[in-house]
Amino acid sequence: MSSKVLLVEDERTLSGIVKDALETMDFSVELAYDGSEGLRRYFEIRPDILVVDVMMPKMSGYDMVKAIRQSDKETPILFLTAKTTVDDVVTGFNLGADDYLKKPFAIPELVARMKNLLGRKQPSREETQETYTIGEYRFSPESAQLLHTPTREITLLPRREADILQLLCKGCGNIIPTQNILLSLWGDDDFFNARSLQVLITRLRRALSKDPRIRIVNVRGTGYKLIAE
Repeated sequence: MSSKVLLVEDERTLSGIVKDALETMDFSVELAYDGSEGLRRYFEIRPDILVVDVMMPKMSGYDMVKAIRQSDKETPILFLTAKTTVDDVVTGFNLGADDYLKKPFAIPELVARMKNLLGRKQPSREETQETYTIGEYRFSPESAQLLHTPTREITLLPRREADILQLLCKGCGNIIPTQNILLSLWGDDDFFNARSLQVLITRLRRALSKDPRIRIVNVRGTGYKLIAE
């Protein structure tokens, strides 16, 4: 069964090109050309994934995603953007985006990121049952749930943050090279993706902040290390 995609992009020529390309790869694509129309179409069709431009008329991609995330924390959202500052990336992730793709982009890269967010690779039985204990937390990569055991508070991590935390957990106590994380999750270790990683690491530190013994250390010029004392 094909995945249902809502592509919200005001550049109609680009929208048509992307739609045609994705439909040759077994995606079902619905289009909207501004944030207001995109919000309405989201509630009509309930897509499996949203691909959203940031700068649009009537309602920006940021405002549209903010409205969606008030009731839907789970549907994957990928921003398309020509905006590349750290503040832009922070804004998008804080609103609930799962990934960013900088314009101009190649269709194969877009597809790879969409498939990653959709989790098309079915987990094995062993992977399905995999959980990690991190200090006072229990983390389930498959469900992206982070449980703080003393308070029983559950945090649902965005998919990309869950993927990063899983890599850190697998190598807990060891340095995970930044390049390895970027190539594994983004498929590209360019500057823009590196800054996105920095933003998501900051968000993970915040999510784990109830246990002061847990640290995600930035080993400058090398990578990141998860420490749970």
